[in-house]
Amino acid sequence: MGTKTAAHRPPRRPESSLAERWTTVDGIDLFYRESPMPPDAPAMMHLHGFGLSGRYLLPTAERLADQFHTLVPDLPGFGRSGKAADALDVPDLAHAAARFLDDRGIETVTLVGNSMGCPVILEFAHHYPERIDRAVLVSPAGGLYNQPLRRAVGQLTRDGGREPPRMMKVAVPDYLRFGVPSTFKMFRSLTQYPTLERLLELHIPTLVVIGDRDPLMPTPARVQEVASATDNHVLLVRIEGAAHAINFSHSGELAHLIRLFMADKPIVDDPASPGHASLTEIHRGKHLPPKADR
Repeated sequence: MGTKTAAHRPPRRPESSLAERWTTVDGIDLFYRESPMPPDAPAMMHLHGFGLSGRYLLPTAERLADQFHTLVPDLPGFGRSGKAADALDVPDLAHAAARFLDDRGIETVTLVGNSMGCPVILEFAHHYPERIDRAVLVSPAGGLYNQPLRRAVGQLTRDGGREPPRMMKVAVPDYLRFGVPSTFKMFRSLTQYPTLERLLELHIPTLVVIGDRDPLMPTPARVQEVASATDNHVLLVRIEGAAHAINFSHSGELAHLIRLFMADKPIVDDPASPGHASLTEIHRGKHLPPKADR
C-alpha cells in the first residue's frame, strides 16, 4: 500500500487489545481491528453507528474476542478508513462489509451492530442471507421515530448527557472527522431505508437489545409490537440503566447477554457486572428455544 499518511499511522498507544490492521477494499484503505490470534471459532463482526468509528464498540468486542474470531472495522467513510468518491448509503455499506469479509476469507459471520450498524446488518442479510448466522441489533436507529433531522439531533443531545463522560472523548473526534456534509447525506439514506420491511424478512435468530434510558428509541410498547410482528425469530431484551451506546457503557452486560444468546442459554444477569443495570427479557419468538428447555 505504500507509505502511510498521518491518518494511517498507528496511534502511539494501541487503542485496543485487538490487533490493529489495514487492508484495501474497492480501492479504499480500510482500517480494522481483529483478534490478535483468531481462534478456530465462528466469526463475529461489530458494526458501528452513525458518524462514529469502531472505537466505541471495543469494550464489548474485546470481551468476546476469546470466544469468537472478532473483527471491528471502520466502514468506508468513517473513522480512520478512507472515503469513497461518492458518499455511501446503507446498501453501499452493507456491500462494503461483505467485500471486507471476502478480503479476510470469511464466508459466514454473526453481525453485532449498534444504531446505524443495525440497518447495515439488515441490508447485509437481505443481499447475503447465506452468509449471516445470527444478528445482534443493539439500539437500532434510523426509523420514523428519529425523523426529521432536528429531532434526531435533539435525541442525540439528550443521549450525550446519559452516556459516560469518557464516551465524548471517543465520539467527538469521530463526528468532527465525519463532517457536516456527510452527516446530512447519511441521515437522508437512513430516513429512506425500509428498516421494518427488512426486519420482517429476517429468518435467523436475532437478538435485539435496547436501553430503558435511550432517547432515540420509541416507547417500549411500540418496540414490543414491532418485535411481535416478525416471524418470531426475535429475542428482545432491555438493559435497565442503559442509554444508546450500550456497547460502550454496558459492555459487561452486553457481552454476557451475547454469549447467552449465542449458546441458546437462559437470559440471566451477569454476577460479574455489578451495579444497577439488569437484564429484562421482553419478547421471545416461538422459533427460539423456550425458557424451560434451555
